[in-house]
Amino acid sequence: MEATARDKAPEPPAPPRTRIIACGALARELLAIMKQPGLTHLSLTCLPAIWHNRPERIPDGVRGKIRQARAEGIERILVAYADCGTGGLLDRVLEEEGVERIDGPHCYAFFAGQARFEALADAEIGTFYLTDYLVRHFDRLMWQGLGLDRHPDLRDAYFGHYTKLVYLAQIDDPALDAGAQEAAARLGLSYERISTGMGELAGFVNRAVHHPKQG
Repeated sequence: MEATARDKAPEPPAPPRTRIIACGALARELLAIMKQPGLTHLSLTCLPAIWHNRPERIPDGVRGKIRQARAEGIERILVAYADCGTGGLLDRVLEEEGVERIDGPHCYAFFAGQARFEALADAEIGTFYLTDYLVRHFDRLMWQGLGLDRHPDLRDAYFGHYTKLVYLAQIDDPALDAGAQEAAARLGLSYERISTGMGELAGFVNRAVHHPKQG
């Protein structure tokens, strides 16, 4: 006997359109996370990664992206920024706008995991950290960005108090590992690689999507 229209189970409601506002340094990782089944309602917009050198721009930049998303009819907004040197100003904006962000002071902490990063920092205070993004763009952001290509004598001024470079690796890529080792050698630091995967970033996206704090 064929089921009648009354007998059919109702279609589940479509998930709310959700926008992730992120640092450009996380774009590749977030796009990989968003390929998971059931996340087609997510969209991503990014602010320039170089703003980590000008963190005072981040709060207003995020606010602008929030308001743009709402003007587009986006129903839920997530922020994939840590505090990132804003001194609490980003959190003030997010509280005013009613939007949540990933926990942590910076991306090193949420990639490694908060407790693990604290243990790393306590074990060796003089540690310089790289992520996949920073390895890929080391020359542009660090070597050239700090003027070391023109004034290599500045290396000690910038990195003289560091003893180790720790590469927090999101993916297994021999080319990135080699690039991170080369960066350590150029900076005169010892080298360690720690595989983190996506760390707490994937969990943040999945928890926020399936168990949102905001409507």
